[in-house]
Amino acid sequence: MSVGRRTLDYRTEPGIYPSSNFRLLFVSLLAALIGILAGLLAYALYVLIAVLSNLIFYQRVGLEIPSLAEHTLGAWILIVPAIGGLLIGLMIRYGTPKISGHGIPEAMEAVLTQRSRVSPRVAIFKPISAAIAIGTGGPFGAEGPIIQTGGALGSILGQLLHTTAAERKVLLACGAAAGMAATFSTPIAAVILAIELLLFEYKSRSFIPLVIASTLATTVHFQIVGRGPMFSVGQLDFGIPYNMPYYLILGILCGLVAVGFSNSLYWVEDQFEKLPVSSFWWPAIGGLALGIIGYFFPTVLGVGYDLIEGLLTNRFSLSVLLMIAIFKTLALLISLGSGTSGGLLAPMFIIGAALGALFATLINQIIPGANLSPGAFALVAMAAIFGSASRATFTFIIFAFEITRDYNAILPLMLVSVIADGVALKFMRNSIMTEKLARRGLRVHQDYETDVLNDVNVGSVMDRHPTIVSSQMTVSELADRIARNEPQYTRHQALLILDENDELTGLITRGDIVEALQDGLNANRRVLEAGTDNLVVTYPDETIHDALNKMQRNDIGRLPVVDRHNPRKLVGYLGRAALLEARLHRLDEEAVMEPGWLHKMTQSAKEVVFPR
Repeated sequence: MSVGRRTLDYRTEPGIYPSSNFRLLFVSLLAALIGILAGLLAYALYVLIAVLSNLIFYQRVGLEIPSLAEHTLGAWILIVPAIGGLLIGLMIRYGTPKISGHGIPEAMEAVLTQRSRVSPRVAIFKPISAAIAIGTGGPFGAEGPIIQTGGALGSILGQLLHTTAAERKVLLACGAAAGMAATFSTPIAAVILAIELLLFEYKSRSFIPLVIASTLATTVHFQIVGRGPMFSVGQLDFGIPYNMPYYLILGILCGLVAVGFSNSLYWVEDQFEKLPVSSFWWPAIGGLALGIIGYFFPTVLGVGYDLIEGLLTNRFSLSVLLMIAIFKTLALLISLGSGTSGGLLAPMFIIGAALGALFATLINQIIPGANLSPGAFALVAMAAIFGSASRATFTFIIFAFEITRDYNAILPLMLVSVIADGVALKFMRNSIMTEKLARRGLRVHQDYETDVLNDVNVGSVMDRHPTIVSSQMTVSELADRIARNEPQYTRHQALLILDENDELTGLITRGDIVEALQDGLNANRRVLEAGTDNLVVTYPDETIHDALNKMQRNDIGRLPVVDRHNPRKLVGYLGRAALLEARLHRLDEEAVMEPGWLHKMTQSAKEVVFPR
């Protein structure tokens, strides 16, 4: 008698699970299309913002986003952002509520709770609402909306065609990464952002399409906008290694600011929720407050890309830096806290850059010989604050490097960013991206780590001496031995059946035995007749992950372990307890302290001096 059903490998099962190589090629081709479309979409959004900003603030037609600091609206600025907020409120109510906020948490929610399905309405209303918000003076960037819109584009394409939920997730991430790459011309940072904030995995099935989408989106940016860096800052003096003590202090300060800003943003959202008016009016109320701030300090209005460049090139005095840091923060908190539509990345860059430049300028006044470069400290703080607030530190280390293309920035960026991240980890349970999701009852695990089930093979945790029974044994005889609590028959829920040649021929479970005993006539049947010879097996060199998948796909709780070259030769037994043992092994590695060399030498010295 043969072992029965062949081993089921669900990854290559014909008619159910297509070839992984073919699917990777298919998803990569879709990623290429998404990259091109997202690149064009990013430019279209940029043009739409530019047209609205020029028409509203300068009554002219223009395709470049202008600075709003010298607008011609006069006192009309008091109500223009409120009108924009009112329009966004209408789109939230009658379009989709998913357009409120800065975009990335909404994309994360789609991945984690909606099997990466995004409504087409998001792809339509998000860029329009963002253009209206920014075009009427909102202190936002276009990157958050274009990330969400690009993600929606990828998800819609994945829903249009036959794809798995995992493939849709990859396509959504490709759209989001392509949107960021096309906006800032930062393809590497875009790929890392998608991994850190959307995918939470690093696999070939996702990495290859991500790179393709980001590369093509950046190519579109090159063709339309040009190849230069996002900001022209010239040569910055980072002062390594002499300025290291100042960077250490700046890292702590950036972490505290990230914590304070994140907590303040959600505090403002809570205050809006307490208002005795419908949420429909919140963006308009936030816009009215923005208009008042913008009337007295118009520099805070609009995207502010020119403001970032000015901060990185040290164009502002100490007093102006202080005003930018205070009023941009206040404008952003009120506007975004009202639930309007806009990106968080660019305004937080402005706040971070202002803080870094302010820090360097103050140190230079207090310690004249310090000679710190405000532009260098602005760049470092810009990345550190948003990176630590979003728990995407690696992304924004690379991002800051890509937008300036100055290799000298790497060391201070790394140092300040990780210190800020450590401070944020200490004082923030959730990031600025995941706090909103946590309030909805969704916990997001952002740490990237390998699956222990992929690191351990079956042979290291299997029972090498499983309980076996002869194919000639009767059910009643086996039941009698179990009733006598003979250890070898009570260890597992299933027993493996060997024939007269000691070859695996079947398996019988406790349930099979009980079922047979319920009919007295069946109690005298052979165990093989009461059990099954239709087996699914695993191998010693197979990973626990693959073995667990076999259990789940076949709805079974244990697997015989056989020799790969001779599937009738039994070498072990794998049950659910072994899977838990693999997990326990990882917990021991993380929690159990092992004595170091110093401890061992100290103990040896004590035994020499004080022998027993």
